[in-house]
Amino acid sequence: MEVERLDLKLAGKNALVVASSQGLGKAIAQKLVEEGANVMITGRHASKLEKVANELIPLNKNSKVVYCEVDITKPEQIKDLVRKTVQEFGTIDILLNNAGGPPAGTFMDLTDEDWQNSFELNLLSYVRMIREVYPYMKNQGGRILNMASISVKEPIQGLLLSNTFRLGITGLTKTLASEFAQDHILINTIAPGVISTDRITYLDEKTAERQGISIDEV
Repeated sequence: MEVERLDLKLAGKNALVVASSQGLGKAIAQKLVEEGANVMITGRHASKLEKVANELIPLNKNSKVVYCEVDITKPEQIKDLVRKTVQEFGTIDILLNNAGGPPAGTFMDLTDEDWQNSFELNLLSYVRMIREVYPYMKNQGGRILNMASISVKEPIQGLLLSNTFRLGITGLTKTLASEFAQDHILINTIAPGVISTDRITYLDEKTAERQGISIDEV
């Protein structure tokens, strides 16, 4: 017996998916396209984004897929990204905040520069992106999803930067959930566990190096 496919009511919605040239960001962008949404994908490398766009476009003839090269630690580039998304789609209904994970390291390994860079990438970029998107959602409602990590439930040893700033994301999200409710904007945190991505490969390599064992053993 054929199971009827669930309609997630995403057809025709306009989504901005940050850090979507690989990993979870790419996977989410793909599902949005499959559901009929128009999607702006982003990342720091235009060649990778073009390749991903060419993979996604054939998945749904009713979806529009465009890309924008951007460094989300740069506020002017964030502003430009949002402007381009609105120019392409007319508005933004869905924002997925996402960013590459910060370097692994213990307390005495990390410098002030490490802390500052992680703050700007993994927390302040979310603040800036929401600030730019909010005026478009204020009048129509919308959905904001903030990607964090399972470490918000239990800190992961050796990932001090991630443990610190991912918790900041949960505080931001919970606070804005009340603040934005009157504007019909729903905002949630996503806290994924271990999923096979480039990030997990990097962390496994670091663990293997630290413990003096093979990656297979990790």
